[in-house]
Amino acid sequence: MSLLKKYTKGWSFRTNKPGFDEGDELSVFVTGTEDGVAIARIGDSKLRLPDAPEDLVDKRVRLRVTAFDENDHTGEAEYLETVGESAF
Repeated sequence: MSLLKKYTKGWSFRTNKPGFDEGDELSVFVTGTEDGVAIARIGDSKLRLPDAPEDLVDKRVRLRVTAFDENDHTGEAEYLETVGESAF
């Protein structure tokens, strides 16, 4: 193994469009609403929270991914609980 390969072993780049699997649990900020549905954006990926309470914008929530389309980088998630608020 070359010195460069040893040095860079385990490195990876983050993407601005992460993907998720059904059942993944995340802690994220709700960044807004679309048509009355809470939206959590992770990079350029977007998760809709159709069962979430209305007052979640700028709050940190735990959610469970229920569906995700890798091509559109959009999906739906189940609201589990509010875990914090924004510092703004």
